[in-house]
Amino acid sequence: MRILVMGAGGVGGYFGALYARAGHEVTFVARGAHLAALRTAGLTIESGATPLRLSSVRATDDPASAGAVDVVMFCTKLWDVEAAGKQIAPVVARGGIVIPFQNGVESHAILQRLIGVDRVAGGVAQIAATIKAPGVIAHTGTMARLQVGAFTPALAEPVRAFAAAGQAAGIQIEAVDDIEKALWQKFAMLAALSGTTCLARQPVGVVRSDPDLRAAFAAAVREASAVAQAKGIVLGADFVERQLGFLDGLPAEMRSSMLNDLGAGNRLEAPWLSGAVARMARELNLAAPVSSTIYAALKPYLTGAAAR
Repeated sequence: MRILVMGAGGVGGYFGALYARAGHEVTFVARGAHLAALRTAGLTIESGATPLRLSSVRATDDPASAGAVDVVMFCTKLWDVEAAGKQIAPVVARGGIVIPFQNGVESHAILQRLIGVDRVAGGVAQIAATIKAPGVIAHTGTMARLQVGAFTPALAEPVRAFAAAGQAAGIQIEAVDDIEKALWQKFAMLAALSGTTCLARQPVGVVRSDPDLRAAFAAAVREASAVAQAKGIVLGADFVERQLGFLDGLPAEMRSSMLNDLGAGNRLEAPWLSGAVARMARELNLAAPVSSTIYAALKPYLTGAAAR
């Protein structure tokens, strides 16, 4: 299978490496020092569960140079969706599909507008991984799984083929019937987790063990779940409790990707996470005080540095 990984960060770098190890033709799109390291030294996955070293990988800053591909794993940051979508449009025009593996719930709609409804599937990635150094991806814990799904019947077969190839490559990946629900399940949890860890500047263990932070996390999940419900996506009466159970099962030292970005002084995805919950709640005349407060507190840091 020919795969283009658009954005070779934690998600794209990790799962793309596993597809490459299995013999698939994988091209990684990166930039700067990370691209230079991929070209000269290959790709290293530091992981207690799946350590991996690829001495040579295909890497470029120009998606069009990859030629025709079967699947684009779209793994950019959320603010890059529009620009990156335009970059891959010529690649997908030759055939193939795009599967975004991102944190929000709105990327696929943007890509459908740019590329076409029958070219864009849905994807959910659950993993704690980040670029530790140029050419090096660090994976925390053992969680590393993907869900994929088709929005239209035309996408069903290529989505199943991608999932089957991933399973054969040793990836925990499943094709699901209701990808919209899967996207919202991750979004509601992640918006709350990224928001509370960033607000406290602390990893998962601190958030779940402090009663007030734990309550804030639960309230943020509840707000996102109410937005989903208003949009016709039912996550279940026990959804908040299930997410608290999920939180308790994560490594105590785990840091959300947005907390890593905050600590590094990088741009934040908050407008598409807690900020998106707050925005959609307003549009639906729902209350989301916790998500709104989290977003307000992070606004001075959105561009990568605190406001002076």
